[in-house]
Amino acid sequence: MLISDGSVVYAEALWDHVTMDDEELGFKAGSVIEVMDATNKEWWWGRILDSEGWFPASFVRLRVNQDEPMEDCAIKAGDKDQDPRNVPRRNGFGPNNKDQMRTNVINEILNTEKHYIKHLKDICEGYIKQCRKRDDMFTEEQLWTIFGNIEDIYKFQKKFLKTLEKRINKESPHLSEIGSCFLEYQTDFQIYSEYCNNHPNACTELSKLSKAKKYVHFFETCRLLQKMIDISLDGFLLTPVQKICKYPLQLAELLKYTNPQHRDYTNVEAALDAMKNVARLINERKRRLENIDKIAQWQSSIEDWEGEDILTKSSELIHSGELTKISHQQPKGQQRIFFLFDHQIVYCKKDLLRRDILYYKGKMDMDDMEVVNVDDGKDRDFNITVKNAFKLQSKASEEIHLFLAKKPEHKQRWLQAFEEERKQVLLDKETGFSISEIQKKQAMINASKPQPAGKPKAVNRTYYDFWMKQKHPTLPANLPQQQVFMLAEPKRKPSNFWQNISRLTPFKK
Repeated sequence: MLISDGSVVYAEALWDHVTMDDEELGFKAGSVIEVMDATNKEWWWGRILDSEGWFPASFVRLRVNQDEPMEDCAIKAGDKDQDPRNVPRRNGFGPNNKDQMRTNVINEILNTEKHYIKHLKDICEGYIKQCRKRDDMFTEEQLWTIFGNIEDIYKFQKKFLKTLEKRINKESPHLSEIGSCFLEYQTDFQIYSEYCNNHPNACTELSKLSKAKKYVHFFETCRLLQKMIDISLDGFLLTPVQKICKYPLQLAELLKYTNPQHRDYTNVEAALDAMKNVARLINERKRRLENIDKIAQWQSSIEDWEGEDILTKSSELIHSGELTKISHQQPKGQQRIFFLFDHQIVYCKKDLLRRDILYYKGKMDMDDMEVVNVDDGKDRDFNITVKNAFKLQSKASEEIHLFLAKKPEHKQRWLQAFEEERKQVLLDKETGFSISEIQKKQAMINASKPQPAGKPKAVNRTYYDFWMKQKHPTLPANLPQQQVFMLAEPKRKPSNFWQNISRLTPFKK
């Protein structure tokens, strides 16, 4: 409508659009694009400075306040002498009037929230409710795989919307104080982590079902009965992923139009940081879940494994390396390779002839162990002279293990790794991170699939070298915006949904 009546409309790029096509418009995330033709719902025609072309509509969002970009684009285009006061404005307010701009953002947050609730309701009542009536077509396990915890998200979002509406000043929306609303529910938003982690499984399951016409017809009937827009079910199920990543964008814009003297400024600033942390946590949890397949594969390559699977307690490799181990049961030093995971440390022995083959020799429960730094010199417990040493001492018994590193820096790295392991365990407890039994079981099944005939069972050389060099991966304190929000990036071509996020995994070859 705005374009057809002659108004200038601007959109902001959410993601990079890289193209080799002369007729397409390339841009970076954050670029401001003048939208010239939006008659096609999937591809719009736009302009940036002197360049024009087609671009995917899903890669941008229309600016809430259409006034500001007109000034910015004029200046960026080189028209520095143009007075912003001479730029025509549809809404009739000046560049310094942030109240109306803040009102626009507040209204957008509220309206998109109401629309999102309607969307969740349609999925829960239009699809899930109907699927449960057809136990001849769907098992409960299938429904969980497809829809995850979206019903829990629906309940939470209704509660969040009620609180949000109470914080809106209806007479003067720009005076609304909604930052505290996001802070109040920042922990609850972590419910999205489970949904985002499960989403690839949902896509896979829907892809399988779509091969049977009866499921295609069933899902289409559900959509028509609920009077939903013409989008496939997997498109509807992507919305929660996009939604959790959109909150920081909305809060950033709200902060932009909130004066520092505004009573809501501090809370909006804190809310923006909080929602960025939620997005960061979701990315980190996804990385952890991707790691379990690698860990399961590693375990399957170890000869003579005994006891419970590594995934029973652990999901993260913290550090690994060679150490000499001494105990009262084995006073003679043994050269072993140690793998420190969260909750436990596993040690193996190299094959004498084939150094890339590892034999399982044991593991220790780190929840029961205390790390003790040992000074160079005579050790009283073992009555020997040591250098670059530390101990693991049981909290419940007199069990003590002495470890010797080759160099002082190796010892310090191990001591640091033990601290990181305890911090990781504590963080997982605080955030409620866990891996479902289904995910653990599937990872072990995938890892135990038979290898090609004639191929000896051994640690893959690439994997072995990598694990030996592995350092504890850390997520940057301030992720680039496009990396934090990559979860919701639209598909350019059919591919695995989480493929781009694989760069966060520490097991990348």
